[in-house]
Amino acid sequence: MFVPKEKRERSLGEHLQLKAHRCATPKCAFVRKPHRPGMHGLSRRFPKALSEFGLQLREKQKFKVSYGIDERGLRVLFEEARQARGSTAQKLIELLERRLDNTLFRLGLGQSRAASRQAVVHGHVMVNGVITRSPGFVVKVGDIIAIKEASHSRGAFLHVKDPQWKYDEPAWLTLDKSKFEGRVVALPVDVESPFEVKLVVEAFSK
Repeated sequence: MFVPKEKRERSLGEHLQLKAHRCATPKCAFVRKPHRPGMHGLSRRFPKALSEFGLQLREKQKFKVSYGIDERGLRVLFEEARQARGSTAQKLIELLERRLDNTLFRLGLGQSRAASRQAVVHGHVMVNGVITRSPGFVVKVGDIIAIKEASHSRGAFLHVKDPQWKYDEPAWLTLDKSKFEGRVVALPVDVESPFEVKLVVEAFSK
């Protein structure tokens, strides 16, 4: 069953910034209704304390909802992160950040992860000159991510043409606004996550 994005974040009790600019306005559902969804939402308070399992489950849900990834996809990335050298938690964040839909969002070419994912699936995004329709494609250093020229005038990308639009991309990416393209110049390391990734690692390690 389809559940609206904003209802998901209300059920988790945390503002996850899922709907681009709307999330920064009074129209945001979490601002208008800072309580659980449903007819009894006002009377259903968020629990003050959760069990260890409850905390792990909630953090997994936050990651899945925020990055737009399902349980199976998150587990696949966890297994890859666990087999890599170094911190499993940091590697998991790195792999999530390197997903194509997230990279497009981090470049500012997509106004939200959901919008970026849709742009990828609909064939508007190229990696190294080749249209790539997989949101979970993992980019690497040196890759060039671009919006194909025929899509520059589409509504989803008009903000890039706005002379007043300013965006500061993260250190691991560079953006050429005039070309609607960005480049991966480094791996995303020491990325600060608003979520407790260690709880996700603990949940999958059982």
